[in-house]
Amino acid sequence: MDKDSLRQEMLGRRREMREEEIAAASDDLARQLFVHPLYRAAKTLYVYLSANQEVRTDEIIRQARQDGKLVAAPKVCGSELRFIFLDESVRLQAGSFGILEPAGGQEADDPTALVLLPGLAFDRLGRRLGYGGGYYDRFLARETEHLTLALCYGFQLVDELPAEPHDVRADAVLAAE
Repeated sequence: MDKDSLRQEMLGRRREMREEEIAAASDDLARQLFVHPLYRAAKTLYVYLSANQEVRTDEIIRQARQDGKLVAAPKVCGSELRFIFLDESVRLQAGSFGILEPAGGQEADDPTALVLLPGLAFDRLGRRLGYGGGYYDRFLARETEHLTLALCYGFQLVDELPAEPHDVRADAVLAAE
């Protein structure tokens, strides 16, 4: 199956999810994340702000702060993705593609931060099917020291994904049970 067809299939399957399913899977994935060695070793977490039917990240952000980690969220700046530290003074506003992003704030600068990857599908080798904009691939090609971890619903974990040389793989993929 080509990337565009797979994107449409996964978006359709996500749209069919009920809020209770999203909440239960998100709770399960948060529990898996909090005991994962990559999370436990990270001092800083670069986390996407969930939109639509994505795995929810609100609890992850709250717990990471409680665990003493710095937390940053993505902001689209032209064709680049930058991460901005989240603190009490940073407002969130709808940005590119209608997704919440920080309005102002200090740009994050931890080259060893753990990056949580959003996506539509993943395989066990860490290949990721994103939304097609290439923002995370360009960011991770530019900042190569980051470790990455993907969170997904069980149906988003597939046997094999088509990949191109510029596609950046996740170091770990956690799937909801």
